Amino acid sequence: MKKETRNAVSNILKECVDNTLKRIKKDATHRPFHEALLSKELLMASAFERSFSTSFGQRAVEEISQRIAIDRGAECVRQKETQVNIYKGALDEITRIMGDLREGLKTPDWNAEIKKICAFKKGDTVVQRVISDLWIKNNNHETFISIKTVKPNLDQTEIAKRDLLLLKADDPTRNVIFGLFYNPGGEERDDYNWTIPNKIFNMLQDDCVLIGADYWNFIGGRNTYSDLLEIFSEIGESTREQLKRL
Repeated sequence: MKKETRNAVSNILKECVDNTLKRIKKDATHRPFHEALLSKELLMASAFERSFSTSFGQRAVEEISQRIAIDRGAECVRQKETQVNIYKGALDEITRIMGDLREGLKTPDWNAEIKKICAFKKGDTVVQRVISDLWIKNNNHETFISIKTVKPNLDQTEIAKRDLLLLKADDPTRNVIFGLFYNPGGEERDDYNWTIPNKIFNMLQDDCVLIGADYWNFIGGRNTYSDLLEIFSEIGESTREQLKRL
């Protein structure tokens, strides 16, 4: 990762930390029983963690992802709008697929689903609007990414998959990704244990799903994930000192 990109990522992170500390100071509440039980320091750390999750949300992840993709020499746009023009039969098939998955009538099978929707070659067409959280173009190859919270609910997951299927129905050569920026279950993909999105994706096997290190290393290349953890650790040294002074 280039020095200017590391600095940009650090600045995004510092802004999130600063906003978090301001909220903690503003919302500070005297809780004598909690402090007696846990300590003031532990309460501050807990408050910081909860508030930081608000600051370091979708916008920050998108912005850092964009910086890293550009660092690697790609074009990259956030909140990319795409008008897809697909066969009505393909749209109807996507609707059937999503309905069956949501109701538990079928288990997700990304490759089989893509094969079904791409089998439609004639008939009336319809235009649909898709917003991708991140669009990357590298060597004339496009990638469309839907970035979600690491524990997405069923509606969020369903909308994301529908958008990815629409993009593939319009152009099967596109690369589409359902991305989670870290793995709440552990470092390995098999550690992912949030069960809700498994109704819609096979979270452990679908090749369109990238979680944690796989997501970041896809965006920025080898070692991007470890580079990010290093940057967070550097900012964390200052953050811990500021928390002690609150």
